[in-house]
Parts: sequence; C-alpha cells; structure tokens
Amino acid sequence: MQTRLVFGAGAFERLGELARELGFSKTLLVIDRDLTRVGYANHATRLLNDAGIEVFTFSDFTADPDSAIIELGRAFAAPFSVDSIVGLGGGSSLDCAKGINFLLTNGGQIQDYLGYGKTTKPLLPMIGVPTTAGTGSEVQSYAVISDAGSHRKMACGDPGAAFRLAILDPQLTLSQPHAVTAASGFDAIAHAVETYVSTSRTPASEMFSREAWRLLSSNYERVLADPNNLPAREAMQLGASLAGIAIENSMLGATHACANPLTAHYGTTHGVALAMLLPSVVRWNSSTCADRYLELLRISGRGVAENGNTGDDLAVRLEQLAEVAGLRTTLGRAGIGANDLTTLASEAAEQWTGRFNPRPFGFEGALEVYQAAW
Repeated sequence: MQTRLVFGAGAFERLGELARELGFSKTLLVIDRDLTRVGYANHATRLLNDAGIEVFTFSDFTADPDSAIIELGRAFAAPFSVDSIVGLGGGSSLDCAKGINFLLTNGGQIQDYLGYGKTTKPLLPMIGVPTTAGTGSEVQSYAVISDAGSHRKMACGDPGAAFRLAILDPQLTLSQPHAVTAASGFDAIAHAVETYVSTSRTPASEMFSREAWRLLSSNYERVLADPNNLPAREAMQLGASLAGIAIENSMLGATHACANPLTAHYGTTHGVALAMLLPSVVRWNSSTCADRYLELLRISGRGVAENGNTGDDLAVRLEQLAEVAGLRTTLGRAGIGANDLTTLASEAAEQWTGRFNPRPFGFEGALEVYQAAW
C-alpha cells in the first residue's frame, strides 16, 4: 500500500494537522462545484489555514472532468507555485487532482501520461478526502480522465500519482444524494467482484477483494434504506477503499470494459452502467470461474441454488442489489439503441481492463454481454 489511511468518524477535522505532517505550506484544493456550494471548501480551507497552510481552490468542474478541465486546473494553479494538493470529493475530484498534478510537475497534456510511469519528474505530495463510497481512487495510482475530443476514458498512472494519505471520514458521505449513494456503491461492489476473478489477481488483492465484498454486500441495502446509518456508511466507505486497493494490486475486467463506451456515447453514469452490465458478465464468465463466484456467495452467507448454477446465483444477487438501489434496468430501457451494440462492442474490445477478464474477452464476447443486457 502506497497510501496511509486515516479512518473514522470525525477524521476530516485532522486535515490541517496531517497536511502539516507532510510538509504542506501552499496547497491546491481541488473540489467540485457542488461540494463548494454546501460548504466543504470553506471547511477544508479553515482547517488548512488554522495549520498555517495557504490554500488556493480550484472548483471549476463537475462530474467526470476531461482533458480540457485538467488543463484549466493546471493554468489556474501554475501562478501560485503550490507545493502540495488536496483532492476533496468523489472520484471526479480525486482524479482531477491527480491529473492536474501530472501537468503541473511534468508539463505537456494529460494524454501524454496514458499508461503507467510516463513521468520524468517527481509529482507533488497529495492528500485525498473521498466524500463518496465508490471509486476507490483515493488508494490508487491511476487517474481516469476523459479525452475532451473523443470522450475516450484514459487511465494515466504513476507511482507518484498515489495519494500520500487518504482521510476516510464516513460523516462526509452523509450528504450524498440517494442516486449518488446507489451508483457509487454499486461501482465499489463491481470492483470487489471483478478484482476477485481478475487474471492478474494476487494473494494480497484477493484478501482485499474478499473483505471489500463482505462489507459492501452486507451494508449496501442498509445504507440505502437508512442513509443516516453511520455504521453502514463506515462499512461502505472502508469497503470501497479496500476494493480500490484490490484494483491497485490486480485489475478489473469485462464489466468495466463494456461500461466505458456507454459513458462515452450516452453519458451513462458509471455506476449505473455497471449495474446494467455486471450480472450479464458474471453469467458469461461463470463457465470459467464458477468456484470463485461460489466463494463470494458463501462470504455473503448465501449457498448455491438447487440448479447449482453458481454464476446465475451470484448474478441474481447482484440484480437484487441493483433493484433495491433503483438501478436495475436493461440497456434497451435505458435508451441504448440496438443498432449501436456492434459499435459499442468494437470499442469495449479495445478497453484495457478487458485483457484481465477471466474468460478471454474480445468483440464477440462484448457483443454477447451487451445483447444479454439489452
């Protein structure tokens, strides 16, 4: 693990103290507009100022920042000669902070950092403060940024892009709207499931995947039914981070490969796309990794149905979770055109994450998944 985790209700109040420990003195605060409106930027600024740290706030973005926003953030921050960055918000804020860091320290365009380890100079130290339980970006060394022209998702990674420290304060997630809790939570669930069967999994990643699945699958319905249930919020936030650590130590699979083109072409929220696709991918993969899906079922306290179809049993459980969240639907009912499935499958087959799927994944497999989900 490259990122130190500080976890617990009220941990956010330690932001200034922890930033000083890391030597911050002039900090760029990256936070989206919506969180600025509800006072999080002012709160963070006060905590940092009280620790003697000067703060410059960049908030000129909303969800899913693209390459143009990253350049806008770089241009904003460059005159201030900041020595550190704090990312506060959902995955979009955290990835935006990482993207700006690449350009501030190493120049060029964010497209130059597609892949891993493309930097030549050290990145600035960063603190990540997630306000959602979903992406796990706070514990990963990748930033996922859309190309402003093609809308293609780009994974830009580097060891220095990992946050030095992440503050996990479940109280910050209490302000999430239901739709955000639902979509981000399913994103985390998908991470736990996909990392557990990834072909690049390790004993370490398996440990994090299992614990993430246990926490997430047993608390997702609870937090949706009672948004103020702080223990459930704690479990979801910790589970999401553990799933993020699993990604960092393994990789994802066909579900994410199929989800990205939906976001690029239709603007489908990432977690919503995953909820539509993950059950179909699990069924499609089941001939290859039924034993691992059985382990996940057992961890969540569920056995195998009489028909013995482990993949179908897990898929049904995932559909139940999506139903509770109000996310269960088909691609067709979500407005995805049947005539577009071939194009989507071509793009999904080119996605990097598909290479780590347990069942060999390409155009034909992607098309089968889309057709099953349609």
